[in-house]
Amino acid sequence: MENSHIKHLSFLLLATLFISTSGVLGKYIDLSPEAIIFCRASIAAVFIFMYCKIKKINLKVNYKKDGFSFLVSGFFMAAHWVTYFYALKLSNVAIGMLSMYTFPVITALLEPFFSKQKLNSIHVFLAFLVLFGVYLLVPDFSLENDQLKGILFGIFSALCFSLRNLTLKKHVKNYNGSMLMMYQMVIVSVFLIPVLFISDFSNLESQIPLLLLIALLTTAIGHTMFVSSLKHFSVSTSSIISSIQPIFGIIIAYIFVNEIPSFNTYIGGSLILLTVIIESVRSKKASK
Repeated sequence: MENSHIKHLSFLLLATLFISTSGVLGKYIDLSPEAIIFCRASIAAVFIFMYCKIKKINLKVNYKKDGFSFLVSGFFMAAHWVTYFYALKLSNVAIGMLSMYTFPVITALLEPFFSKQKLNSIHVFLAFLVLFGVYLLVPDFSLENDQLKGILFGIFSALCFSLRNLTLKKHVKNYNGSMLMMYQMVIVSVFLIPVLFISDFSNLESQIPLLLLIALLTTAIGHTMFVSSLKHFSVSTSSIISSIQPIFGIIIAYIFVNEIPSFNTYIGGSLILLTVIIESVRSKKASK
């Protein structure tokens, strides 16, 4: 049982590392957030579809029972990604990622409404540690400040991501994780079709390598692994453990684009890392 928990936890942390590349890529791909997400989702859908075919994964959906839920979760995924990338564009990788990681707070508070699970006071406490870490990032409370706008977009993105995870959770026992992610990407692409008529794609050719990277590594691999991990952890536990993503993202941003975080960012990041360690240990004990 202990080895199994370590394996599942390592799988979730690896998924989080891959997803963490979205910060740098989302900040520096030279397209509008809507255009990036449309390209990201449509390319990822192709990659995942090919994988499903090679692995002979069943792609059939009970549309009568699950179709509406699939559609709703796909809508929340699209809203989460677009607003998250606006957060990255308006602020920086560190602040954009850390503000989005208020989603464990929201998830811990909302999960009892989506399942029979009772509200866990430990989850709420850990989640508010994350929230306090984000509070330390706010430079001043003026809507004229782009960093504050970025934080607000990040928090709204967090709400959408929480609702997406909670909506999708009930399907992980009945459908393969790769299959679920493929349908998510198809739905996101359909919702964003209008982007083709309103966004500027004049420099698309020069952005293709980065778009392929965010579609394959970040999305097709990273997000599929995260969805699969929901089989082994509650949404709250997965959310809190994956809060290490901003730490990975800040390190990646420092290595590749020399983006140096402020002192307050280090403090907020440390609080987030602390919640990850505590929840990792707590969830291990709970699984015994």
